[in-house]
Amino acid sequence: MPYTADMRYLGVDYGSKKIGLALSDELGTMGFPHVVVPNTPKLIDGVCALIAKENIGAVVIGESRTLSGGENPIAKDAHAFGDLVTERAGIPVFYESEVFTSAEARRAPAKEEKTRSPKQHVLVDASAAALILTSYLSRTHHG
Repeated sequence: MPYTADMRYLGVDYGSKKIGLALSDELGTMGFPHVVVPNTPKLIDGVCALIAKENIGAVVIGESRTLSGGENPIAKDAHAFGDLVTERAGIPVFYESEVFTSAEARRAPAKEEKTRSPKQHVLVDASAAALILTSYLSRTHHG
């Protein structure tokens, strides 16, 4: 897909209970944590509204795999969600390996506290989405 300067990307860390969302910068070079939303039947409506509001041109969903490379149970649901995004929003969906992204997001140092607050715990999913998105963008855009 050709990149346009005013197009942003949406990163998704898909989980059975919560979905972490991240937005790229306007240049499409890096992902930033945006929000964590519950995984409910209204999820697709909220994501489509965000896509329209933020001028999202493509979505990058974390490709959930086991450590041995096999598909884990959440992968099927994530792909079904990706298909729904393409169908409803009319934009392409790409998949990026998410092995270790949640662990990496949890390791990120806390700025204010040594202990993890409930807010920081929730932000792990959005941070993981940002890591997934940044990984995809750095792999596919050569500046």
